[in-house]
Amino acid sequence: MSRTIVDIHVLQTVPPSNLNRDDTGTPKSAVYGGVRRSRVSSQAWKRATRTAFKELLDPAELGVRTKKVAQLIGESIRDLEPATTHEESWQLAKAVVEAGTGTKLAVPERKKPKKGEEAPAEDEKPLPPESSYLMFLSAQQRRGLAELAVEGRADIAGFLKVKENKERARQIADTRHSVDIALFGRMVADGADINVDAAAQVAHALSVHAVENESDYYTAVDDRNEDGETGAGMIGTVEFNSATLYRYAAVDVDRLADNLGQGLAEDTDPATPVRRAVEAFIRGFVSSLPTGKVNTFAHHTTPDAIVVKLRETRPVSFVGAFEEPTMGESGSGHVRQASERLVEQIADVEEKFGETAEATWVVQVGRNTAKLAEVGTSVTLDELVAGVGAAVAERRGGTR
Repeated sequence: MSRTIVDIHVLQTVPPSNLNRDDTGTPKSAVYGGVRRSRVSSQAWKRATRTAFKELLDPAELGVRTKKVAQLIGESIRDLEPATTHEESWQLAKAVVEAGTGTKLAVPERKKPKKGEEAPAEDEKPLPPESSYLMFLSAQQRRGLAELAVEGRADIAGFLKVKENKERARQIADTRHSVDIALFGRMVADGADINVDAAAQVAHALSVHAVENESDYYTAVDDRNEDGETGAGMIGTVEFNSATLYRYAAVDVDRLADNLGQGLAEDTDPATPVRRAVEAFIRGFVSSLPTGKVNTFAHHTTPDAIVVKLRETRPVSFVGAFEEPTMGESGSGHVRQASERLVEQIADVEEKFGETAEATWVVQVGRNTAKLAEVGTSVTLDELVAGVGAAVAERRGGTR
């Protein structure tokens, strides 16, 4: 049975930067092909992509991931029933969340004041209960749970003891998923039956060449120093590297449709939510950048090249093109060699393994990426997003 898979391959050069650092402040790295590479974790780029969604999608299409779920749903309860107090709304929210997800919520412990300090006056105010881990709920799910809580407000405990009402809470929590939940998935530790399998997979970005981290020694001068005072007010070091990265992500469009498909309005074209999600993911993924140390390095670059392939079989990464690290060449850096390697890898893999794509789009910048024009249709980013969206909608049987 044919599938619909969207593969996204990106070559992107970043100048001296520290996009994604470990617990010691050092840029993350990994050994690949026997040499140390610069690495940006998949989690960092997923976060950057989700942040980009705020500019690409309506808030109603997005979810919120937080421990403060009772406070969040409590706000919706008070919108629906203004007479409800904060404390009552939190308890109502707690009840429906626990019924819908199986997750227990509890009031967190207050931070103890330091020795010799008095507790602030606000410590006398009650705190909303929280979950012990981050919970990911869509706007529709939060609204649905709030409506259920208002319905059973008079006796919420008794209301949720009724099997039908408890099942309604479960159904609300497991339908009408937001775009980000559908793409990136959701794990509910206490309710595995409402977990959502991610439709998108994001690889750790790796440099196509060997990298050695460098260290920048910096000083800061005290603005109030007198003429006779010498020396810095502060000194320190920050580590960085620069790299040409290979980035890869894949979207299983069929799983995405399954995740999004529940709860759609009857008069909505079923392909529209899927198309919008795919278009948002492509634009968000290729255009976003993790913001680690961004004020220090201002690493605001765009991709050197983007290759997107529509497949019917399985996702295929071409990271093997860089198992042997590229070597910087005088006057050309790494991008030209990486582009040529990528063209060769695509041709070999698709020929030898029969992994020919149904369609290929290429966005390229500069003469060093000219070779990539051979692998697909050259387009702009806007044309790429629209073209993939239209192809996905057509395969889903919808209209553009």
